[in-house]
Amino acid sequence: MPLTRIQHFCVSLDGFGTGEGLSLEAPFGHAGHRLHEWMLGTRGGRQMFGQQGGTGGVDDAFVRLFAPGIGAEIMGAGKFGPPGWHEDPAWKGWWGPNPPFHTPVFVLTHHPRPPIAMKGGTTFHFIDASPAEALAAARDAANGLDVRIGGGPTVVRDFIAAGLVDHMHIVVVPVLLGRGVRLWDGLESLEKDYKVEATASPSGITHVTFTRAGL
Repeated sequence: MPLTRIQHFCVSLDGFGTGEGLSLEAPFGHAGHRLHEWMLGTRGGRQMFGQQGGTGGVDDAFVRLFAPGIGAEIMGAGKFGPPGWHEDPAWKGWWGPNPPFHTPVFVLTHHPRPPIAMKGGTTFHFIDASPAEALAAARDAANGLDVRIGGGPTVVRDFIAAGLVDHMHIVVVPVLLGRGVRLWDGLESLEKDYKVEATASPSGITHVTFTRAGL
């Protein structure tokens, strides 16, 4: 049975999934790239962006789980672009002509536009839909494979709160942001519905996985 998954979604020690003040120049606000440096330094992370080198070990092993088995992604408007991107018809996301998804991607936005086909098999679809409606559309496009909920933190939280997520990989990064958008607000006692495991890495990262009970 296809699953709905969250993969290596990063939060700070104080629970923030992104910083404050997102803009074209600062995609993660004042957080910069501190939440994602661990991933971009691994072999798998570098290969995603056509680069060589990088580290192995626990972090790399988790990064390499990004693509296998995924048939579609859902992301929020804030992950696709900076505030106001919908006013720029030429905006095609942060990732250049060949984004790292290589599947249909459903962007949740109040400003739908025609789909954009990119190199490498990524096609962005822009929909104004509830979490359940977006998941139904993504499942239809995933051809029997899993659907990934890609972020940002508000979208991830909405899907978790709606009870739609089967498996989560949350990466706790040893930084303190102090402000931004929190992931866990309103999700008290979530752990009762999941089997929770934690894997520590020598990098200081902790990989926490949540698997819905009964899977």
